[in-house]
Amino acid sequence: METVCAIELKNITKRFGKVVANDGIDLKLHYGEILSLLGENGSGKTTLMNMLAGIYFPDEGEIFINGKQVSIRSPKDAYDNKIGMIHQHYKLVDVFTAAQNIILGLDDKGKLDLEAANEKVREICKRYGFDIEPTQKIYDMSVSQKQTVEIVKMLYRGADILILDEPTAVLTPQETDKLFHVLRNMRDDGKAIVIITHKLHEVMALSDNVTVLRKGRYIGTVKTSETNPQALTDMMVGRSVTLNIDRPLYENPVDRLELKNVTCLDAEGVKKLDGVSFVAKGGEILGVAGIAGSGQKELLESIAGLYPVTEGEIIFTPEGQQPSNLVGKTPMQIKKAGVAMAFVPEDRLGMGLVGSMGMTGNMMLRSWKKGKGVFVNRKDPNELALKVWKELEVVTPSTEFPVRRMSGGNVQKVLVGREIASAPSVLMSAYAVRGLDINTSYTIYNLMTEQKMKGVAVVFVGEDLDVLLELCDRILVLCGGKVSGIVDARTATKEEIGLLMTRVGGKERADA
Repeated sequence: METVCAIELKNITKRFGKVVANDGIDLKLHYGEILSLLGENGSGKTTLMNMLAGIYFPDEGEIFINGKQVSIRSPKDAYDNKIGMIHQHYKLVDVFTAAQNIILGLDDKGKLDLEAANEKVREICKRYGFDIEPTQKIYDMSVSQKQTVEIVKMLYRGADILILDEPTAVLTPQETDKLFHVLRNMRDDGKAIVIITHKLHEVMALSDNVTVLRKGRYIGTVKTSETNPQALTDMMVGRSVTLNIDRPLYENPVDRLELKNVTCLDAEGVKKLDGVSFVAKGGEILGVAGIAGSGQKELLESIAGLYPVTEGEIIFTPEGQQPSNLVGKTPMQIKKAGVAMAFVPEDRLGMGLVGSMGMTGNMMLRSWKKGKGVFVNRKDPNELALKVWKELEVVTPSTEFPVRRMSGGNVQKVLVGREIASAPSVLMSAYAVRGLDINTSYTIYNLMTEQKMKGVAVVFVGEDLDVLLELCDRILVLCGGKVSGIVDARTATKEEIGLLMTRVGGKERADA
């Protein structure tokens, strides 16, 4: 017997200028179901869900809730139809408590009863297995607790249909398991849940059905129990894709970069790195794991000369040359020495590339100082742009097309390709595949492995522990700015790394 249809979308189309983000999409979601929404970057997943959340309005098509046609023109309309969307970036007031954030903006008649709100929040938490205290301030919470507040906020408002956009992006394996347990409880209670994610192993572990979009079009819906990661990837990409990450062994790796007791303070004097020591070897990929904000960003920036080092040494040993201390050198001096940083933060364009420029212009940012007098040599950057465009299959009309108008995956390829092309001895990459579809992600993993086999020391900061365990040779775990362990990626487990991420681990393992 088929369960009640919570949402039915018919022929939903959304255009942004000449770009068709969603092209005649039909979709069904039932109560008591967890549906995963899969697709490459730019396939229209978030755009489609934003129309249910009242952020966009469809140009064509119809939306039915409980069999009745509705018009959702604002987030309030979505709330009225019992739809709640939990976005990747949480919208919470840090100085308020959990309960204050949950009731913020509600149009309750009469006097605000905070104690009654606290009690109702506790009831919701008990019912579904959430682990938050209503009176706790947001600034004292972990990332997973903040996410919990966002979910409880929707349930408090009476949402029966929940949409989660990349919900596990910054969670530890233990936090992810806890979230999945709660989502299953919500499903069993009759809620209808949509999850937008790129992590296929999570799709297989959690969802009942999977809907695949490709280039804005609906490809199909399959039962999770009747499919596998390979079949889903082929549906997303439209052709057969290899899902194996090669991890060849480099013979005789050599010490390339050594950090000795490196400590960094922020402007308020708070330690962002606390006595960090490790060695990165040429011919290996050193993964860096940790909960968001554990010092990953500061670690890479301190090596690149972008973040001041208060104490300690960063010893760099180029091939066939004497070691030198990078502390005190300018970023340009460090770059010339052979340390390149393909740092890809959430604001990809703000830090790495100039959005109004094309690929050639952005390649020229690396080489403008080589020009003589007032003239800049455009020949070399253009050759490099063409090379990156061809080899990394960047989807763009030309090398002069503004990068801000490219999809996130193509922006990533331009940035990583430019850094690799500088032939560094040390290549540092942070979140190089954040938010990328599986096909683009594997392209970048292979690029990292190619560099490793050329004797480059690759430092790879990542969020997906499955990928770190499959791609890296060793994994350094950061917790609160300190090294809580270094493990052999070939023998370590996700659970072991998850414990180290929350400082419930031992010292460095002997086999690392």
